[in-house]
Amino acid sequence: MLAQMQKDFRHWLLRAENAALAAAIDSPRGLAAYQNNYRSQLVRVLQASYPQLLARLGEDAFREVAIHHVERHPPSSWTLDAYGADLAGTLQAMYPRHPDLRELAWIEWTLADVFVAADAPVLDPGRLDGIDWDRACLRLSPSLHLHAFATNAIDLWSALQDGATVPEAQMLRTPAHAVIWRRGFASRLRAADATEHVALLSLRDDARFSALCDALVEHLGEDQGIARAGHLLAEWIASGIVVAVEAGD
Repeated sequence: MLAQMQKDFRHWLLRAENAALAAAIDSPRGLAAYQNNYRSQLVRVLQASYPQLLARLGEDAFREVAIHHVERHPPSSWTLDAYGADLAGTLQAMYPRHPDLRELAWIEWTLADVFVAADAPVLDPGRLDGIDWDRACLRLSPSLHLHAFATNAIDLWSALQDGATVPEAQMLRTPAHAVIWRRGFASRLRAADATEHVALLSLRDDARFSALCDALVEHLGEDQGIARAGHLLAEWIASGIVVAVEAGD
């Protein structure tokens, strides 16, 4: 009986439609207080996870989104830190003509997610002397995320983050690329051009530096491709995107 009551109580918290539980409790009015506290806590979790989306939508509209999400997506993890990972789906349902909101939410969630990603060593460039670059493999940061944006969400997030005037949302003629990763104790976001995006995708499929060079040569031509590979490698090591250079087979 206790197990059934606990099951009914959970159903009540999520749906507020369990007449059997209300009939079994002396003061059903108290259930509303529990449910209100439960939902309010989840709304606050979403507000804390998406401060720039909250600023973009405004308090009333964001609360409407949050309540809609809470009613349809109960927590499924042991920690509330994971709650809200799928908010983009709720935004798609409620604002199908505003993909900028989904992309803004992706930026915010990913910046928070990479902060708790696995640690990675800091690569000392001075230890790269003598590397056989024909066989070398590059290891990317475990926190690295790549994304192609259909809107100017990067500009929207930057303006909101800086407290600047927020531009109008726009669809882009060609995708805008960005990388998000963690270096030390800071989550980082920066734009990437199409060539860098292609290069990082290539490394995910094949970690060999020689394969990266081949991909860039195919994309840019031999001279520019080799030069860009060296420039990108230096930048990735300096910024912590590449965390190790290992001898390949």
